Amino acid sequence: MASEVDDTLKRIQSHKGVVGIIVINSDGVPIKSTLDNTTTVQYAALMTQLCDKSRSAIRDLDPTNDLTFLRLRSKKHEIMIAPDKDFILIVIQAPTE
Repeated sequence: MASEVDDTLKRIQSHKGVVGIIVINSDGVPIKSTLDNTTTVQYAALMTQLCDKSRSAIRDLDPTNDLTFLRLRSKKHEIMIAPDKDFILIVIQAPTE
């Protein structure tokens, strides 16, 4: 199972423009990351809060609905977040022109 996860992370990392990948548990604690520790902890904390707020907003609009994917784009990065019941996958990518 662990090698399957590693293979998947390597495949994602090999895509053009991918800066880093972070996997965090439901408590917001980083489990795996390709970034340095300081950046990983910062992204983990902020993206966990963002997922919680986004999920809450979606549920307020429609209680039968749930958050499945979140994509943010800024001038420097594009951040893709795939929340699950037990884990959250965060992929940070440099946007291409």
